[in-house]
Parts: sequence; structure tokens; C-alpha cells
Amino acid sequence: MPARRLRRHDLRLHETSRQPHAKVINVSLSAFKRNRFRGVMIREPEIGLGGNELKTYIDRFSDTRILVIGDIILDKYVWGHVSRISPEAPVPVVEVKQETKRLGGAANVLNNIASLGGHAILCGVVGDDRAGREIGERVRSMGLPTEGIITMKDRPTSMKSRVVAHNQQVVRFDREDRRKISEAGIHRILDFIKQVQDRIDAIIVADYGKGVISDGMMEGLRSLAWDSNTILGVDPKTGNFEYYKGVHVITPNHHEAGAYCGIEIEDEESLLEAGRRMLEDLEARSVLITQGKDGMTLFEREGEVIHIPTVARKVFDVTGAGDTVISTLCMSLASGMDLRAASVIANFAAGIVVGELGTSTVTAEELQAAVNGHFG
Repeated sequence: MPARRLRRHDLRLHETSRQPHAKVINVSLSAFKRNRFRGVMIREPEIGLGGNELKTYIDRFSDTRILVIGDIILDKYVWGHVSRISPEAPVPVVEVKQETKRLGGAANVLNNIASLGGHAILCGVVGDDRAGREIGERVRSMGLPTEGIITMKDRPTSMKSRVVAHNQQVVRFDREDRRKISEAGIHRILDFIKQVQDRIDAIIVADYGKGVISDGMMEGLRSLAWDSNTILGVDPKTGNFEYYKGVHVITPNHHEAGAYCGIEIEDEESLLEAGRRMLEDLEARSVLITQGKDGMTLFEREGEVIHIPTVARKVFDVTGAGDTVISTLCMSLASGMDLRAASVIANFAAGIVVGELGTSTVTAEELQAAVNGHFG
């Protein structure tokens, strides 16, 4: 299916049925009784697709072309064991057994897309340092372009280092510069995106608050997305929500959504208040609020509210789960799914990665197996 037709088709699917009052529909995908939304009506998935149809769309992931823009991070893990407390201070002594590095932040979104079989382009900034060069090498080793990665001499590459012992994180330390990038840097990135916009189906904004995403950057991205009928999705950062107006879909977790609305999301009423307020304030076409072990809830403008219970068998580590959700969601939309089906597929993908320790990804084969295991 040609990419242009996919984009137009998808954008039509964003226009949901118009109703004067939204109602809550719960998509029953797992043991629903464990969910806090047990007081409302439960229906079977109203996505209009069975396992075979979903498989067909997942097969199309290899035809999708996604541009990822945001804060590029190198994640470092120091793995070890603790058997004693330091005599110098009341802190554990970690005996280091192994050190690993992984792509993080916007680069982990790229990694998720590549793992699912899609074509991806990464845009952002790195420093003129070893970490920045290593990120470039890792992206090139995946067979992906690096022209959208800009090297800046006045800032370091963002790097998060985690010390993990006995499958538990002991401490994390960050090297970063959170200043906004310059106007010149914004223009360089937007100019690059203009050059490739005819070759992409979706733009994912991965905001980690390290300075790449700003009001000026989002203004330019909105203009490019609307001019070319390109899906624009955002994985947000607390404190930056005012930048995200007018996007197709935004995927905050419940902490981020609550912080933006100034409330604590603790029940159905507060969840509905947060979702509807974000739709109105941000003028978004849709909001997908993720809630960890309680699944995720989709709000569509003037449409229905869909709650999707988690399918995760265990929640071991949520690191990078947001990256997986936004990646899978936008790839699903680019492949032709509507928002409900895309959200269900994103929920399956999240259920896989939270069962792994550390920033993780999911493959199309694993996703197919999860879908087949549920739908038969």
C-alpha cells in the first residue's frame, strides 16, 4: 500500500464518530477484575478486527517510515552484586560484573521501530564526545541514517548511568545539559525534516526535557505535519505540555497527565477529568493515558473513552515502556489501523517490554505471538 495513501487513510480514521456526550467502553482483553475500572460496562474489543486482520497490519510495519525527533540519550548499565555495606558510609558496595550500553531516549524509540521492522530516521543533537560518536556508530550499525543527528560542541551527549544489583536499581547518575538548543539548531533540524518529509508516514516527538523540544520546534513540526498529511505523535515531558498543542496523539502516563492537570489520578472520575481536559486544552485529536498495571485509556475528541486493561503477565521494569507505546502506536497508525486498534496493539507491546529489566524493545514476531495468544 503506498505511503501517501496510508497517511490519508489514517488521518481520516482519526475523525471518530461525533457524539454529544462521551461514554466509557472497557475493552476486555485480560483479567478485568484486577482493574480499578470494574464499576462500568464491559464489552468485547470494539476494534472491528480479529487476530488475522491485526496480523496483516503488523506485517505492514516493514513498509512504515517514521521520523523520530527528540532528546538522544546513551543508557549505560553497571551490573553487579551486593554482599556488604561500605565501612566509609552506610551504602552498599556493588561488585561490578558487567557493563552494557544501550540507545536511550529518542534513540530508544528509533530502536523500537527498527526492532518492529520499520524504517526510521533519528533527529536530535549529541555532543562532540565519545558517547555521541558511539550513538552514531550504533545507529549506522542498524543500517539507519545519521544525517539528522547534529553534533554540537557546546554541550555533552546526554548519558544516564544506572547501577543494578540483584535485578534492582541501586542508583542512577546523569551527565547532561538541559538548556534549550539554539535557534540555529532548531532551523538545522527542521530544514533536514523538510528534505525527507515526502518519505515519512509519521513524526514521533520523544521529549525527555534535555533541550531539543521547544515551542519553536513544535511550531515547525506542526506546520510540516499538517502540510504533508503526516501523523504527529508525542511522548511528553512534564513541564513542557504547553508545547504540544494540535498534535494527532499524545501519550502521557498517569503521573504526567495528573501533574499537567494539577490533580492526582486515583479513580475513574479523576482519570476522565484529566483526559478530557487535555483534549480541550491541548486541542489534540486524541490522548492515550498509560497507567502501568492498570492498562491505558484512550480519549478521542468528541468520541468515546476506551479503557484497555493491561495484558502484561508481570511488571518487572517500566523503563522505556513509554518509548514502546509511542513507537508501536504510530507504526500501527501508519500501517492503516484506526486509533482503537492501534492502542490495543500498543498495549500488547507494552505488556511484553515491562517484563524485561532495563530499556527493552519488542519484535514484530513477539508482538504477533502475543496477539495470536490472545485472539487464537
